[in-house]
Amino acid sequence: MAIPHFSLLTVCGIEELPDQRPRKVTHVLSLVDPGLADIEAFHAYDAHHRTIMHFHDIIDRLPGQVMPELNNMEDILTLGTGFAGGGLSVSESHLLVHCHMGISRSTAAMLSFMAQANPDEEEDRLFERLREIRPRAWPNSVMIGYADHLLGRNGRLNAALARHYGHQIKKQPQLSTWMGELGRSREVDMAA
Repeated sequence: MAIPHFSLLTVCGIEELPDQRPRKVTHVLSLVDPGLADIEAFHAYDAHHRTIMHFHDIIDRLPGQVMPELNNMEDILTLGTGFAGGGLSVSESHLLVHCHMGISRSTAAMLSFMAQANPDEEEDRLFERLREIRPRAWPNSVMIGYADHLLGRNGRLNAALARHYGHQIKKQPQLSTWMGELGRSREVDMAA
């Protein structure tokens, strides 16, 4: 199953959404914190199909926060299956996935769509393609773990994610400190 009908794949954060409006977005996946008010930027977009999912960008359970769960990734992959059957022509399609900053939840979802659509593509190449779409990608490891399981990648997505983290830290060493401050040290450790 491929997603040939999307001529553009975009990942961004909320602040970047107004800049995407002229790009004729046809499908949107919003991965945002529970309780976030509707995002005004979408009122200026042309007609599009939008799916909103609510959970926090965490990798360990925290009081008062909603963890990404297996059923969230099942819903994301179901959405991906729907995209594949969407019937849009290549010239008129654009998938936009966003979260708050366009770094973690959204890049995990985009990588999952790409892995789903290209089951024979080597995992490291999927992460290379993700970096082409979103150079500052740091996919949520819990979400990638669920995708690895659901897509039958047998740990290969997780292993490639660790190498991706290593690549990102080498290019942007400040990520080690930042992710540690965000409670994501376990992901930094994966890169070692």
